[in-house]
Amino acid sequence: MRWTADELKLAFYLYCQLPFGRLHKGNPEIIELATRLGRTSSSVAMKLVNFASLDPAITSTGRRGLSGASKLDRVIWDQFQNDWQSLVDECSALLPTLENSPQTMSPGIAEEPADYIGETREALVRIRVRQSFFRKAVLASYKARCCMSGLSEPRLLLASHIVPWSIDKANRLNPANGLCLSALHDRAFDQGLIALSEEFTVRVSDQLKLRADSFARSALVGIEGREIVLPERFVPDGGLVKWHRENVFLG
Repeated sequence: MRWTADELKLAFYLYCQLPFGRLHKGNPEIIELATRLGRTSSSVAMKLVNFASLDPAITSTGRRGLSGASKLDRVIWDQFQNDWQSLVDECSALLPTLENSPQTMSPGIAEEPADYIGETREALVRIRVRQSFFRKAVLASYKARCCMSGLSEPRLLLASHIVPWSIDKANRLNPANGLCLSALHDRAFDQGLIALSEEFTVRVSDQLKLRADSFARSALVGIEGREIVLPERFVPDGGLVKWHRENVFLG
């Protein structure tokens, strides 16, 4: 059965939120999408691996994915590479319309209090969906580990924006504007106490070095010059890293 454009959008949407190593038919998220689409989990997994064959971040490492990517696969890939918000908004609107879709909210999206007016509630849900996509895409790319410390406790990990959400609307949902950081390193990065060089090594502010206690010297000052663990996809955008270094870092 030929894939429609809407089905491919949903497949690409899921592809962005899964680590490469979890693109298999036994993945519960793949099974769920397959059920909603009325397809087998094998066919959905194969389609995700077709997308992997178009992903330079995957193919540059010698992994090939499957070679059967269609012309429409490429159209969908190209359409959303620089329009992440449209991808998220379109797919979150498509999911409830599927014939086999449960009559519930999407997983991870909590019901809002009943006293919100409809328009406000809809806006809040849309923001949560967008934030959920960004978090899942960033954490999946970094295999759910802080790229500076190696911490893997999910309750202490954040998908950190390189250029803040409030400043760069175009890159709010761009996974290449994200770093997987522990709560401590996220706060230090946000406050300009640490930054990244052009080579993706950690830079530490002199202000922090002068005032650091023993814990800060170990956890923050001690990683100066260390190269971060780069993600398997969505490598940090060099221009965005430079913006943070020049506008936020207290160097």
